[in-house]
Amino acid sequence: MKIWVNGGLRAAEDARVSVLDHGLTVGDGIFETVRTADGRPFALTRHLGRLTRSALGLGLPAPDPDEVRRACAAVIDANPVPLGRLRITYTGGISPLGSERGTAGPGLVVALGEVKRRPDTTAVITVPWTRNERGALTGLKTTSYAENVVALARAHEQGASEALFANTVGRLCEGTGSNVFVVLDGQLHTPPVASGCLAGITRALAVEWTGAQETDLPFDVLDRAEEIFLTSTLRDIQAVHRVDGRELPGGPGPVTAKAMRVFDERAADDLDP
Repeated sequence: MKIWVNGGLRAAEDARVSVLDHGLTVGDGIFETVRTADGRPFALTRHLGRLTRSALGLGLPAPDPDEVRRACAAVIDANPVPLGRLRITYTGGISPLGSERGTAGPGLVVALGEVKRRPDTTAVITVPWTRNERGALTGLKTTSYAENVVALARAHEQGASEALFANTVGRLCEGTGSNVFVVLDGQLHTPPVASGCLAGITRALAVEWTGAQETDLPFDVLDRAEEIFLTSTLRDIQAVHRVDGRELPGGPGPVTAKAMRVFDERAADDLDP
């Protein structure tokens, strides 16, 4: 495996960043995950736009999009895989041992790993912890991901692949690494960004391509939704067949199946929508 580290490709065993990098010491960094298929990234322009927004929201200088594109192209060319997870990480760089950011400038790491296609359906759980819709990092895709690690571990313990959060006022928000859609009376809904959820790239495309409504939803909507599905870079659209102890139809329901079909068709027609 070849990994891009701060200006060039390195073999995996030599791909190192400083132990004083702020991304490691205090989680001062941002990232994007981009799906690749047969050496072609999907929706890269949208991902780079969000990378810039996250950087500015965190107070980091905006990344050079041309440099990031060069890094991505080099890593994809050096690591041919049929289906891949392209990870772009942009950090605060070498800094003092504390919250204060140093002056060395940001760091950039790009890596690619092979993945398998996800199943058409999955199980999820709900967790008692909340998303803070008014937090300093709300809406930013940062490397401060430890609460997601904890919630996802609980999901795996219960035979699920994702954990869903409410926000601080008890409204449906998002998963650890996904957005959530529900079907009510045959209509498709997803929480608005104001709920505290990440403005997912796949979420935005699903809203645009399916006509889903952005709706402020109570958390217990999961107890009565006719269908539920998740969206994310590596899931695309994935149906949910179980929420905690509640079983939903075993296969994707009709609204979900249509959304999956539309998404697959539109994504195949345009790799950078």
